[in-house]
Amino acid sequence: MEIKELYHKWLRLCDENMKNELKSYSEKEIEDSFFKDLSFGTGGLRGIIGAGTNKLNIYTIGKATQGLANYIKKGSVVIGYDSRINSDIFAKKTAEVFAANGIRVYLFSRILPVPIVSYAVRYLNASCGVMITASHNTYEYNGYKVFGSDGCQITTKAAEEIQKEINQVDEFKDVKEYRGEEIKSVDEIVIDSYIEQIKNQSVLYGEKINKNVSIVYSPLNGTGLEPVTRVLKESGFLNITVVEEQKNPDGNFPTCPSPNPEIKEAMSLGIEWAKKIGADLLIATDPDCDRVGIAVHNNNSEYILFTANEIGLLLFDFICSQRIKHNTMPNNPIMCKTIVTTDLSEKVAKKYGVKTVNVLTGFKYIGELIGLLEKEGKEDNFIFGFEESYGFLSGGYVRDKDGVDAAFLIAEMFAYYKSRNISLVEKLEEIYNTYGYCLNTLHSYTFKGADGFSRMTEIMKELHKGLDYIGELQVLKVEDYNEGLNGLPKSDVLKFYLENNCSVVVRSSGTEPKLKTYICVNSEKDKEAKIIENYIVEDLNKMINGKGK
Repeated sequence: MEIKELYHKWLRLCDENMKNELKSYSEKEIEDSFFKDLSFGTGGLRGIIGAGTNKLNIYTIGKATQGLANYIKKGSVVIGYDSRINSDIFAKKTAEVFAANGIRVYLFSRILPVPIVSYAVRYLNASCGVMITASHNTYEYNGYKVFGSDGCQITTKAAEEIQKEINQVDEFKDVKEYRGEEIKSVDEIVIDSYIEQIKNQSVLYGEKINKNVSIVYSPLNGTGLEPVTRVLKESGFLNITVVEEQKNPDGNFPTCPSPNPEIKEAMSLGIEWAKKIGADLLIATDPDCDRVGIAVHNNNSEYILFTANEIGLLLFDFICSQRIKHNTMPNNPIMCKTIVTTDLSEKVAKKYGVKTVNVLTGFKYIGELIGLLEKEGKEDNFIFGFEESYGFLSGGYVRDKDGVDAAFLIAEMFAYYKSRNISLVEKLEEIYNTYGYCLNTLHSYTFKGADGFSRMTEIMKELHKGLDYIGELQVLKVEDYNEGLNGLPKSDVLKFYLENNCSVVVRSSGTEPKLKTYICVNSEKDKEAKIIENYIVEDLNKMINGKGK
């Protein structure tokens, strides 16, 4: 159906509020809203909230849910939602469509983090789970994240089959109408059990530490307030101050441009609070509480933000050292990371006798590994997983990154080192002195609308043809994951290995209209690494902006 036909169809059949929105659209807005359907992938759906087939609204939510219901046919589903605009409305619509299809529904009664949905799916033996969230995206976005019966994000094959079912659904004719079928609330015992599982992730094994460290915490107006503060307080961390302006749920995220703890602007208000009370540690979680960022003060009382790679290195080294100290390291331990996450962690793993497993970008692949280990009776071999986008997990109780778990482990790690007069800055320097310095950076390029999508696709095609140099460094080898390398699924990802032990990974995001570039520079000193990284970034900017190779 042509764009104008679709537009007029929606104008005829949608509700009055949406009709008014459609009538206000310019020609360009009509094109961007109807040039394609929202695509359903392993992460489900994600898009800007609004009217149209390429946006998230009750009709695209209904269509996706009907397609998913046709796919699973029977059984049960767990549904959660975050603090974003319309998340509660979309969750209710999702629950009603499933119920109308005769599928038993467990709906969380309040906003809670995405990892609880992963946990509840397995706890309740559900057929699947749905979380209404757009994670760390800006306020305009929302999404529809799907978990399989194993609590892990769905596989590529499942996503393709679900997409086929969705394609056969007319959002105005085929979505079954809710007629009051039962929708159950998730019992509090499920949440209590999840909290206990996180507290069991402690690697201190009763060792005495001073837990009176001053912690400033920000949920960034999202879901983390209840579970994070509960876990910390029940574990003895009582000196917690919550950033007041970011305490309550608010899908407009008024205090930061993007509620993403990897962005300095999102952490700035928390740092102000930390300075005001002289806190030891700042912890912030994104709206669905699966990502964590931190800041600590150095000797000059300035607060230092840590990258996800740095947090991951610190946590991994801490977990390994404590497990060995307390003789709880399993036989054949495994650490899992994504291919764009720092390679320095592999050196740490080697020291502790831990096997490294590299997977594609996306925590779902780490979750899949845990599932495979579980089938072999080796789930306990997994001791840590992390990715450069601020996702961490220390156990197999869930199959997604968990900001509550990470916040708890960070607090324990910080208190442990502080009790021994060691700062996290000093500990990180020790790691670099032991294994060498490594600079890892991420640079994103946004392409909005139909024209942007086309341009992004063309840029990736050009890059697949190959490059001889990036930032004056010779390209020694290229790995094209479109070919399904190293036993991993096919993915539109390129990894360029450069001279001087540097690398660049380029991929198109599966959840945002972005190209992402991941730069890794190994050097003796941080200043030298930054100079090399600048050359690489300048060259990539030219290439991606159409002025270079």
